[in-house]
Amino acid sequence: MGYSHERAEAQPGRYELVDGEVFAQASKRVAHAKAKGAAYIALQDAVRRAGAPCHVLLDGVAVRVDASTVFEPDAQLYCGPELPPDTLLVESPLIVVEVLSPSTGRNDVLGKLEGYFRIASVAHYLIFDPDSPLVIHHRRGQGGDILTRAIREGDIALDPPGLSFPLSAIYGEAR
Repeated sequence: MGYSHERAEAQPGRYELVDGEVFAQASKRVAHAKAKGAAYIALQDAVRRAGAPCHVLLDGVAVRVDASTVFEPDAQLYCGPELPPDTLLVESPLIVVEVLSPSTGRNDVLGKLEGYFRIASVAHYLIFDPDSPLVIHHRRGQGGDILTRAIREGDIALDPPGLSFPLSAIYGEAR
């Protein structure tokens, strides 16, 4: 059972494909939507400041983990030429972002971590907590290592591609 344009458009709402099984994505809270939008804007601003040849997408465009698993991150960044407007799958995402929600938090933290890093191009996986200033930054290390940092203040550095933005860009100034 593959992920296809026709199949995705035929389903109302948002769906992901995990090990060949389609899962509906639950409705999101305002806090989730705001954190997702703030992540998109922070990445977009960082790309502009760095003059990087990269593009940021909000949810709606999927990434393929393997033949039977397709995720739809809350935001993502890829570099290189801009993709055609009718593209449904980003083949080489560099950064993927998920915002925790009560219904998907466990999968975002565990299942998607392993899945996203099976995509050779993924260098960073950011998990945002919508309710408190906390970003979990997983980045690809040497060999198969995944290095993890919990960020509660300061800057989020993403190299490659050489981007950085302050945590306050997501959560505002310290509360």
